[in-house]
Amino acid sequence: MMTLEAFKAARSELRGVLRDTHLIHSAYFSKETGNQVWFKPENMQVTGAYKIRGAYYTISMLSEEEKERGLITASAGNHAQGVAYAAQKAGVAATVVMPTTTPLIKVENTKNYGARVVLHGGTFDEAASKAAQLAKSQGLTYIHPFNDLRIATGQGTIAYEIFSDLPEVDVILVPVGGGGLASGVATLAKLLNPGVRVIGVEPEGAASMKASLKAGRIVTLPQISTIADGVAVKTPGDKVLPYLQKNLDGIITVRDEELVNCFLDMTEKHKMIVENAGLLTAAALYHLDCKGQNVVSILSGGNMDVITMASIIQHGLINRSRVFTFSVHLPDRPGELLRVAELVAKQNGNIIKLEHNQFFNINRQQGVELRVTLEAFGVTHKRAILDALQHAGYDAAEIGTSSVYNN
Repeated sequence: MMTLEAFKAARSELRGVLRDTHLIHSAYFSKETGNQVWFKPENMQVTGAYKIRGAYYTISMLSEEEKERGLITASAGNHAQGVAYAAQKAGVAATVVMPTTTPLIKVENTKNYGARVVLHGGTFDEAASKAAQLAKSQGLTYIHPFNDLRIATGQGTIAYEIFSDLPEVDVILVPVGGGGLASGVATLAKLLNPGVRVIGVEPEGAASMKASLKAGRIVTLPQISTIADGVAVKTPGDKVLPYLQKNLDGIITVRDEELVNCFLDMTEKHKMIVENAGLLTAAALYHLDCKGQNVVSILSGGNMDVITMASIIQHGLINRSRVFTFSVHLPDRPGELLRVAELVAKQNGNIIKLEHNQFFNINRQQGVELRVTLEAFGVTHKRAILDALQHAGYDAAEIGTSSVYNN
Protein backbone atom coordinates (compact mmCIF):
# COMPACT_ATOMS: atom_id res chain seq x y z
CA MET A 1 0.00 0.00 0.00
CA MET A 2 1.03 3.62 -0.48
CA THR A 3 1.57 4.68 3.12
CA LEU A 4 3.63 7.47 4.64
CA GLU A 5 6.17 4.84 5.74
CA ALA A 6 6.46 3.57 2.18
CA PHE A 7 7.03 7.09 0.84
CA LYS A 8 9.70 7.69 3.48
CA ALA A 9 11.44 4.47 2.48
CA ALA A 10 11.36 5.49 -1.18
CA ARG A 11 12.76 8.92 -0.41
CA SER A 12 15.59 7.33 1.57
CA GLU A 13 16.40 4.88 -1.25
CA LEU A 14 16.48 7.65 -3.84
CA ARG A 15 18.73 9.94 -1.82
CA GLY A 16 21.91 10.48 -3.78
CA VAL A 17 20.36 9.14 -7.00
CA LEU A 18 18.19 12.09 -8.00
CA ARG A 19 19.14 15.55 -9.14
CA ASP A 20 17.77 18.49 -7.21
CA THR A 21 14.93 19.91 -9.31
CA HIS A 22 13.98 22.89 -7.18
CA LEU A 23 10.85 24.87 -8.01
CA ILE A 24 11.18 27.66 -10.57
CA HIS A 25 8.90 30.68 -10.24
CA SER A 26 7.40 31.86 -13.53
CA ALA A 27 6.72 35.59 -13.70
CA TYR A 28 5.33 35.13 -17.22
CA PHE A 29 2.82 32.37 -16.48
CA SER A 30 1.88 34.04 -13.19
CA LYS A 31 0.96 37.24 -15.04
CA GLU A 32 -0.85 35.33 -17.77
CA THR A 33 -3.00 33.24 -15.42
CA GLY A 34 -3.53 35.37 -12.33
CA ASN A 35 -1.91 32.85 -9.96
CA GLN A 36 1.57 32.53 -8.56
CA VAL A 37 2.97 29.78 -10.78
CA TRP A 38 5.89 27.54 -9.93
CA PHE A 39 7.34 24.81 -12.14
CA LYS A 40 8.72 21.52 -10.83
CA PRO A 41 11.30 20.87 -13.60
CA GLU A 42 11.54 17.09 -13.75
CA ASN A 43 12.66 17.57 -17.35
CA MET A 44 16.02 18.31 -15.70
CA GLN A 45 15.99 15.02 -13.77
CA VAL A 46 18.37 12.10 -14.31
CA THR A 47 17.37 10.46 -17.66
CA GLY A 48 15.38 13.63 -18.44
CA ALA A 49 12.16 12.66 -16.63
CA TYR A 50 10.60 11.79 -13.27
CA LYS A 51 10.40 8.10 -14.22
CA ILE A 52 13.79 7.35 -12.66
CA ARG A 53 12.11 7.70 -9.26
CA GLY A 54 9.68 4.79 -9.59
CA ALA A 55 11.97 2.60 -11.66
CA TYR A 56 14.96 2.89 -9.32
CA TYR A 57 12.90 2.36 -6.17
CA THR A 58 11.04 -0.64 -7.59
CA ILE A 59 14.20 -2.39 -8.81
CA SER A 60 15.83 -1.79 -5.42
CA MET A 61 12.98 -3.77 -3.83
CA LEU A 62 13.27 -6.82 -6.09
CA SER A 63 14.62 -10.09 -4.74
CA GLU A 64 17.90 -11.45 -6.05
CA GLU A 65 15.99 -14.20 -7.83
CA GLU A 66 13.80 -11.63 -9.62
CA LYS A 67 16.87 -9.65 -10.70
CA GLU A 68 18.74 -12.71 -11.93
CA ARG A 69 15.89 -13.60 -14.28
CA GLY A 70 16.39 -10.28 -16.03
CA LEU A 71 13.95 -7.37 -16.33
CA ILE A 72 11.50 -6.37 -19.01
CA THR A 73 9.18 -3.43 -19.40
CA ALA A 74 7.11 -1.54 -21.96
CA SER A 75 7.34 2.20 -22.38
CA ALA A 76 6.84 5.10 -24.75
CA GLY A 77 10.28 6.29 -23.66
CA ASN A 78 10.76 7.85 -20.24
CA HIS A 79 10.04 4.77 -18.13
CA ALA A 80 12.25 2.83 -20.53
CA GLN A 81 15.19 5.08 -19.75
CA GLY A 82 14.45 4.95 -16.02
CA VAL A 83 14.43 1.15 -16.00
CA ALA A 84 17.51 0.94 -18.23
CA TYR A 85 19.44 3.36 -16.00
CA ALA A 86 18.41 1.67 -12.76
CA ALA A 87 19.10 -1.81 -14.17
CA GLN A 88 22.56 -0.73 -15.31
CA LYS A 89 23.34 0.62 -11.83
CA ALA A 90 22.13 -2.66 -10.29
CA GLY A 91 24.06 -4.78 -12.79
CA VAL A 92 20.88 -6.37 -14.11
CA ALA A 93 19.98 -7.17 -17.74
CA ALA A 94 16.97 -5.28 -19.07
CA THR A 95 14.77 -5.53 -22.17
CA VAL A 96 12.45 -2.69 -23.17
CA VAL A 97 9.58 -2.93 -25.64
CA MET A 98 8.76 0.43 -27.18
CA PRO A 99 6.14 1.50 -29.75
CA THR A 100 7.51 1.99 -33.25
CA THR A 101 6.39 5.62 -33.01
CA THR A 102 8.72 6.36 -30.07
CA PRO A 103 10.94 9.43 -30.70
CA LEU A 104 14.44 8.43 -31.75
CA ILE A 105 16.13 10.21 -28.84
CA LYS A 106 14.25 8.03 -26.35
CA VAL A 107 15.16 4.84 -28.21
CA GLU A 108 18.84 5.76 -28.47
CA ASN A 109 19.10 6.92 -24.86
CA THR A 110 17.55 3.65 -23.67
CA LYS A 111 20.10 1.67 -25.66
CA ASN A 112 22.91 3.85 -24.32
CA TYR A 113 21.94 2.85 -20.78
CA GLY A 114 22.61 -0.76 -21.76
CA ALA A 115 19.07 -2.08 -22.36
CA ARG A 116 17.98 -4.25 -25.28
CA VAL A 117 15.24 -2.44 -27.20
CA VAL A 118 12.42 -4.17 -29.06
CA LEU A 119 10.21 -1.94 -31.22
CA HIS A 120 6.66 -3.23 -31.51
CA GLY A 121 3.21 -1.81 -32.22
CA GLY A 122 1.98 1.70 -32.81
CA THR A 123 0.83 2.45 -29.25
CA PHE A 124 1.98 1.85 -25.69
CA ASP A 125 -0.80 -0.70 -25.16
CA GLU A 126 0.42 -2.82 -28.08
CA ALA A 127 4.00 -2.62 -26.80
CA ALA A 128 2.83 -3.59 -23.31
CA SER A 129 1.04 -6.64 -24.67
CA LYS A 130 4.23 -7.75 -26.40
CA ALA A 131 6.29 -7.17 -23.24
CA ALA A 132 3.87 -9.29 -21.18
CA GLN A 133 4.16 -12.05 -23.76
CA LEU A 134 7.98 -11.97 -23.67
CA ALA A 135 8.01 -11.87 -19.86
CA LYS A 136 5.94 -15.06 -19.76
CA SER A 137 7.81 -16.93 -22.49
CA GLN A 138 11.31 -15.97 -21.28
CA GLY A 139 10.67 -15.89 -17.53
CA LEU A 140 11.60 -12.22 -17.20
CA THR A 141 10.58 -9.95 -14.31
CA TYR A 142 8.09 -7.39 -15.57
CA ILE A 143 8.41 -3.79 -14.32
CA HIS A 144 5.10 -2.10 -15.09
CA PRO A 145 5.42 1.60 -16.01
CA PHE A 146 2.47 2.75 -13.90
CA ASN A 147 0.19 -0.01 -12.58
CA ASP A 148 2.45 -0.92 -9.65
CA LEU A 149 2.21 0.65 -6.21
CA ARG A 150 5.99 0.56 -5.79
CA ILE A 151 6.35 2.55 -9.01
CA ALA A 152 3.69 5.02 -7.88
CA THR A 153 5.32 5.38 -4.47
CA GLY A 154 8.65 6.27 -6.05
CA GLN A 155 7.02 8.83 -8.34
CA GLY A 156 5.13 10.32 -5.41
CA THR A 157 8.35 11.46 -3.70
CA ILE A 158 8.03 14.57 -5.89
CA ALA A 159 5.45 15.82 -3.37
CA TYR A 160 8.07 15.88 -0.58
CA GLU A 161 10.21 18.24 -2.63
CA ILE A 162 7.30 20.48 -3.60
CA PHE A 163 6.31 21.01 0.04
CA SER A 164 9.95 21.51 1.03
CA ASP A 165 10.35 24.34 -1.49
CA LEU A 166 6.83 25.79 -1.14
CA PRO A 167 5.06 24.76 2.10
CA GLU A 168 2.15 27.09 1.29
CA VAL A 169 1.31 25.45 -2.05
CA ASP A 170 -2.44 25.56 -2.80
CA VAL A 171 -2.71 23.58 -6.05
CA ILE A 172 -0.54 20.88 -7.66
CA LEU A 173 -1.04 20.08 -11.32
CA VAL A 174 0.18 16.63 -12.37
CA PRO A 175 0.20 14.93 -15.80
CA VAL A 176 -1.85 11.76 -16.14
CA GLY A 177 -1.16 8.84 -18.46
CA GLY A 178 -1.59 5.47 -16.80
CA GLY A 179 -1.91 7.06 -13.36
CA GLY A 180 1.33 6.12 -11.59
CA LEU A 181 2.69 9.64 -11.17
CA ALA A 182 -0.67 11.20 -10.38
CA SER A 183 -1.64 8.59 -7.79
CA GLY A 184 1.71 8.81 -6.02
CA VAL A 185 1.82 12.61 -5.93
CA ALA A 186 -1.85 12.98 -4.96
CA THR A 187 -1.62 10.37 -2.18
CA LEU A 188 1.52 11.78 -0.55
CA ALA A 189 0.36 15.38 -1.00
CA LYS A 190 -2.87 14.63 0.87
CA LEU A 191 -0.94 12.83 3.61
CA LEU A 192 1.26 15.88 4.06
CA ASN A 193 -1.55 18.44 3.74
CA PRO A 194 -5.17 17.29 3.28
CA GLY A 195 -6.12 20.82 2.20
CA VAL A 196 -3.98 20.96 -0.90
CA ARG A 197 -5.76 20.49 -4.23
CA VAL A 198 -4.22 18.00 -6.66
CA ILE A 199 -5.53 18.13 -10.22
CA GLY A 200 -4.62 15.72 -13.00
CA VAL A 201 -4.15 16.81 -16.60
CA GLU A 202 -4.74 14.67 -19.70
CA PRO A 203 -4.77 15.37 -23.45
CA GLU A 204 -8.26 15.48 -24.96
CA GLY A 205 -7.29 12.77 -27.40
CA ALA A 206 -6.25 10.26 -24.73
CA ALA A 207 -8.34 11.00 -21.65
CA SER A 208 -8.64 7.41 -20.43
CA MET A 209 -8.31 8.26 -16.73
CA LYS A 210 -11.02 10.91 -16.89
CA ALA A 211 -13.34 8.36 -18.49
CA SER A 212 -12.40 5.77 -15.84
CA LEU A 213 -12.99 8.12 -12.91
CA LYS A 214 -16.34 9.14 -14.36
CA ALA A 215 -17.39 5.50 -14.81
CA GLY A 216 -16.02 4.39 -11.44
CA ARG A 217 -14.06 1.60 -13.12
CA ILE A 218 -11.27 1.15 -15.63
CA VAL A 219 -12.32 2.21 -19.12
CA THR A 220 -10.37 1.28 -22.26
CA LEU A 221 -10.61 3.86 -25.01
CA PRO A 222 -11.20 2.45 -28.51
CA GLN A 223 -8.54 4.74 -29.94
CA ILE A 224 -6.27 7.60 -28.90
CA SER A 225 -4.72 10.50 -30.77
CA THR A 226 -2.34 13.01 -29.21
CA ILE A 227 1.10 14.50 -29.74
CA ALA A 228 1.77 13.86 -26.04
CA ASP A 229 3.22 10.37 -26.63
CA GLY A 230 4.34 10.01 -23.02
CA VAL A 231 0.72 9.83 -21.78
CA ALA A 232 -0.88 8.13 -24.79
CA VAL A 233 -2.48 5.28 -22.83
CA LYS A 234 -5.73 3.53 -23.79
CA THR A 235 -6.12 1.64 -20.50
CA PRO A 236 -5.02 3.22 -17.20
CA GLY A 237 -3.95 1.25 -14.12
CA ASP A 238 -6.54 -0.53 -12.02
CA LYS A 239 -4.19 -0.78 -9.00
CA VAL A 240 -3.71 2.98 -8.81
CA LEU A 241 -7.30 3.93 -9.62
CA PRO A 242 -8.57 3.67 -5.99
CA TYR A 243 -5.86 6.09 -4.84
CA LEU A 244 -6.87 8.57 -7.54
CA GLN A 245 -10.54 8.21 -6.68
CA LYS A 246 -9.69 9.11 -3.09
CA ASN A 247 -7.05 11.80 -3.55
CA LEU A 248 -7.39 13.48 -6.95
CA ASP A 249 -9.55 16.61 -6.94
CA GLY A 250 -10.36 16.59 -10.63
CA ILE A 251 -9.00 16.26 -14.15
CA ILE A 252 -8.45 18.94 -16.78
CA THR A 253 -8.11 18.04 -20.45
CA VAL A 254 -6.17 20.15 -22.93
CA ARG A 255 -5.96 20.23 -26.72
CA ASP A 256 -2.80 19.42 -28.66
CA GLU A 257 -2.77 22.96 -30.05
CA GLU A 258 -2.39 24.29 -26.50
CA LEU A 259 0.70 22.13 -26.03
CA VAL A 260 2.21 23.58 -29.19
CA ASN A 261 1.72 27.13 -27.91
CA CYS A 262 3.11 26.22 -24.48
CA PHE A 263 6.23 24.79 -26.06
CA LEU A 264 6.99 28.20 -27.56
CA ASP A 265 6.34 29.95 -24.25
CA MET A 266 8.47 27.53 -22.25
CA THR A 267 11.34 27.76 -24.73
CA GLU A 268 11.30 31.53 -25.09
CA LYS A 269 10.42 32.56 -21.52
CA HIS A 270 12.24 29.90 -19.50
CA LYS A 271 14.81 28.56 -21.98
CA MET A 272 13.70 24.98 -21.19
CA ILE A 273 12.94 22.06 -23.48
CA VAL A 274 9.85 20.26 -22.19
CA GLU A 275 8.25 17.38 -24.09
CA ASN A 276 4.57 17.47 -25.00
CA ALA A 277 3.42 15.23 -22.13
CA GLY A 278 5.40 17.39 -19.73
CA LEU A 279 3.65 20.52 -20.98
CA LEU A 280 0.17 19.29 -20.07
CA THR A 281 0.23 21.04 -16.71
CA ALA A 282 1.51 24.30 -18.19
CA ALA A 283 -1.39 24.32 -20.65
CA ALA A 284 -3.81 23.52 -17.83
CA LEU A 285 -2.81 26.71 -15.97
CA TYR A 286 -5.21 28.61 -18.22
CA HIS A 287 -8.10 26.34 -17.22
CA LEU A 288 -7.88 26.71 -13.43
CA ASP A 289 -10.90 28.05 -11.56
CA CYS A 290 -8.85 30.08 -9.07
CA LYS A 291 -6.84 33.30 -8.86
CA GLY A 292 -4.12 34.51 -6.53
CA GLN A 293 -3.09 31.04 -5.37
CA ASN A 294 0.25 29.25 -5.29
CA VAL A 295 0.17 26.71 -8.10
CA VAL A 296 2.85 24.11 -8.82
CA SER A 297 2.96 22.67 -12.32
CA ILE A 298 4.94 19.42 -12.65
CA LEU A 299 6.93 19.37 -15.90
CA SER A 300 7.31 15.61 -16.12
CA GLY A 301 9.96 15.24 -18.83
CA GLY A 302 12.09 16.82 -21.51
CA ASN A 303 13.07 14.00 -23.85
CA MET A 304 12.29 15.32 -27.30
CA ASP A 305 14.06 14.76 -30.60
CA VAL A 306 15.08 17.75 -32.70
CA ILE A 307 12.79 16.85 -35.61
CA THR A 308 9.76 16.92 -33.32
CA MET A 309 11.00 20.19 -31.81
CA ALA A 310 11.31 21.75 -35.26
CA SER A 311 7.79 20.68 -36.19
CA ILE A 312 6.32 21.98 -32.92
CA ILE A 313 8.09 25.33 -33.30
CA GLN A 314 6.90 25.73 -36.89
CA HIS A 315 3.30 24.98 -35.98
CA GLY A 316 3.51 27.25 -32.94
CA LEU A 317 4.76 30.18 -35.02
CA ILE A 318 1.94 29.61 -37.49
CA ASN A 319 -0.68 29.35 -34.72
CA ARG A 320 0.40 32.71 -33.35
CA SER A 321 0.63 34.42 -36.75
CA ARG A 322 4.35 34.89 -36.40
CA VAL A 323 4.70 33.09 -39.71
CA PHE A 324 1.98 33.34 -42.37
CA THR A 325 1.44 33.15 -46.12
CA PHE A 326 -0.62 35.43 -48.33
CA SER A 327 -1.54 35.27 -52.00
CA VAL A 328 -1.87 38.26 -54.31
CA HIS A 329 -2.61 38.57 -58.03
CA LEU A 330 -0.30 40.94 -59.91
CA PRO A 331 -0.18 42.40 -63.40
CA ASP A 332 2.53 40.59 -65.35
CA ARG A 333 4.88 43.53 -65.78
CA PRO A 334 8.34 44.42 -64.45
CA GLY A 335 8.51 45.98 -60.99
CA GLU A 336 5.30 44.59 -59.48
CA LEU A 337 7.07 41.96 -57.38
CA LEU A 338 9.54 44.61 -56.15
CA ARG A 339 6.66 46.93 -55.20
CA VAL A 340 5.04 44.22 -53.07
CA ALA A 341 8.37 43.45 -51.38
CA GLU A 342 8.87 47.15 -50.58
CA LEU A 343 5.38 47.42 -49.07
CA VAL A 344 6.10 44.43 -46.82
CA ALA A 345 9.50 45.86 -45.85
CA LYS A 346 7.95 49.20 -44.84
CA GLN A 347 5.74 47.28 -42.39
CA ASN A 348 8.82 45.49 -41.00
CA GLY A 349 7.73 42.10 -42.34
CA ASN A 350 10.54 39.65 -43.06
CA ILE A 351 10.01 37.61 -46.24
CA ILE A 352 11.29 34.04 -45.99
CA LYS A 353 9.79 32.55 -49.15
CA LEU A 354 8.42 33.74 -52.53
CA GLU A 355 6.53 31.79 -55.20
CA HIS A 356 5.91 33.67 -58.44
CA ASN A 357 3.54 31.66 -60.66
CA GLN A 358 3.32 33.05 -64.19
CA PHE A 359 1.12 30.17 -65.29
CA PHE A 360 -1.71 30.83 -62.85
CA ASN A 361 -3.89 32.04 -65.75
CA ILE A 362 -3.94 30.74 -69.30
CA ASN A 363 -3.76 34.38 -70.39
CA ARG A 364 -0.79 35.87 -68.55
CA GLN A 365 -2.04 39.38 -69.35
CA GLN A 366 -4.84 38.78 -66.86
CA GLY A 367 -2.28 38.50 -64.07
CA VAL A 368 0.07 36.16 -62.24
CA GLU A 369 -0.06 34.81 -58.72
CA LEU A 370 2.48 35.69 -56.04
CA ARG A 371 2.60 33.73 -52.77
CA VAL A 372 4.62 35.27 -49.99
CA THR A 373 5.58 33.62 -46.70
CA LEU A 374 6.93 35.95 -44.05
CA GLU A 375 7.70 36.41 -40.38
CA ALA A 376 5.63 38.81 -38.30
CA PHE A 377 5.31 39.77 -34.62
CA GLY A 378 1.82 38.36 -34.23
CA VAL A 379 -1.81 38.83 -35.22
CA THR A 380 -1.79 42.66 -35.05
CA HIS A 381 1.35 42.93 -37.15
CA LYS A 382 0.00 40.45 -39.71
CA ARG A 383 -3.19 42.47 -40.04
CA ALA A 384 -1.19 45.68 -40.55
CA ILE A 385 0.80 44.09 -43.40
CA LEU A 386 -2.30 42.79 -45.17
CA ASP A 387 -4.08 46.15 -44.70
CA ALA A 388 -1.11 48.00 -46.21
CA LEU A 389 -1.28 45.78 -49.29
CA GLN A 390 -5.04 46.32 -49.58
CA HIS A 391 -4.62 50.10 -49.34
CA ALA A 392 -2.03 49.92 -52.12
CA GLY A 393 -4.59 48.30 -54.38
CA TYR A 394 -3.57 44.66 -54.01
CA ASP A 395 -6.20 42.05 -53.23
CA ALA A 396 -4.04 40.16 -50.74
CA ALA A 397 -5.55 37.19 -48.92
CA GLU A 398 -4.07 34.92 -46.27
CA ILE A 399 -3.94 31.28 -47.32
CA GLY A 400 -3.35 28.00 -45.53
CA THR A 401 0.13 27.61 -44.09
CA SER A 402 0.39 23.83 -43.79
CA SER A 403 3.12 23.82 -46.43
CA VAL A 404 4.87 27.03 -45.36
CA TYR A 405 8.21 25.35 -44.83
CA ASN A 406 8.08 22.97 -47.79
CA ASN A 407 10.41 23.61 -50.70
